[in-house]
Amino acid sequence: MTRRQKDPLRPLTQEEQTRLEHLSRASSASASHVARAKAVLAVAAGHSYTAAAQFAGRRSGDAVAHLVARFNKEGLSAIEPRHGGGPAPTYTHKERERILSEAQRPPDWERDHTATWSLRTLQRALRQAADGLPNISTYTVWCVLRDAGWSWQQARSWCPTGTAWRKRQGKLVLVRDPDTEPKKS
Repeated sequence: MTRRQKDPLRPLTQEEQTRLEHLSRASSASASHVARAKAVLAVAAGHSYTAAAQFAGRRSGDAVAHLVARFNKEGLSAIEPRHGGGPAPTYTHKERERILSEAQRPPDWERDHTATWSLRTLQRALRQAADGLPNISTYTVWCVLRDAGWSWQQARSWCPTGTAWRKRQGKLVLVRDPDTEPKKS
C-alpha cells in the first residue's frame, strides 16, 4: 500500500490533457520532455508516483512527486527543464539586448577605429562604453549574436541570418531571403 500523496495532481484542463498527450507521443521532442509528460499523464490516470516513474522510464517516484507539485503551480511550463547546475548565467536579458544594440549601431570611425564590426571591435566598444560591460569576452559576444540569429558575412560584417548587404546599381541594399524561417525549422 502506498503512502498518501502530500500534493496530489490537480485536475487537468482539456488543453493541458491534449498537449501532454501530444507531447508524450512526439518523436521529435526531447526525451526529458516526453518522460515528464508521460509521468504527469500516468499520475492523472490514477497511478502512484512510483508506477508513473516506471511508466515514464524513470526510477524515482520522488522526482515525479516534485514534478507534480511544480505542475500544480506552473502548469505546462513545468515540463520544461530549469537551469541544470553550473554557474548562473552572467549576462541577463538586459545585457544581451545591450550587446545586440551595439552590434546594430553602425561603427563610428573616430570613436571605434573601424568601418565594420568584428568580434574584437565589438568587445572593445562594449568595454569602453559608459554603460558597457567591462569584462565581456569575444566568446560571449559571439554566443549572443549567434543566439539572436546573426551570422558573419563574407563582407566582414554581422547581419541577421537571411539578410545580406548587396551592391545594386552602385548602392548598398539590404536583401532578405524569404525562405529563411522555413529553412530553420
